[in-house]
Amino acid sequence: MADIKHIGRMRATGRKVVVAYRTLPGESDSALVIPTESLNPEQHDALITLVESNAGQTAYEFAEALARSHFPDGQVMLNHLHFSKKLSKVKTSDVDMTPNLQATIDLAQLNQLIAEQKGISVNDLALGNNTNIPKNVAAINDISPSKTESFEVKAPDADPLSDEDLAKKFRSDADRLSKEAAELRRQAESLAPTKKKTVVKESE
Repeated sequence: MADIKHIGRMRATGRKVVVAYRTLPGESDSALVIPTESLNPEQHDALITLVESNAGQTAYEFAEALARSHFPDGQVMLNHLHFSKKLSKVKTSDVDMTPNLQATIDLAQLNQLIAEQKGISVNDLALGNNTNIPKNVAAINDISPSKTESFEVKAPDADPLSDEDLAKKFRSDADRLSKEAAELRRQAESLAPTKKKTVVKESE
């Protein structure tokens, strides 16, 4: 299986995280992560699907893909994660990246390796220091120091949903409701099985 980028875990607790930013402008020893256990099942599945997608794997920072993608309820992923306080600022040295089941690498060490490959310093790795980035992603790099673990960012304006996005959402809702209906029927049958009507044929 190919290595998967952006997946890691907190060294102290073993809790899984998705790394939105490997490093931050002016704070090269800090990263921004999404603790996956903080998400509901639908959000978790949508996030992991995005991580594993071509868009997620080719993104310089995963936040680029988050800014262009939606959760099943239609909300822009990056906006929702920010405003629901599900983005956490952590030390890069506290995160172990887990690209596959056999390998782990310290995020601080990974940043150092990437910087060396690019011939720049770790301080220059941050997305805010890169001019070749989408405008809607650059907009969220207005970083202000915070004493709390919750990281404050300026979220980009949400793009209006296209007809295709709405259709996708409606189909997702329909599938979910269909599954719920089937489960309710199963529970009803287990409580009180439906009595089959017997049809008596009239004799000629």
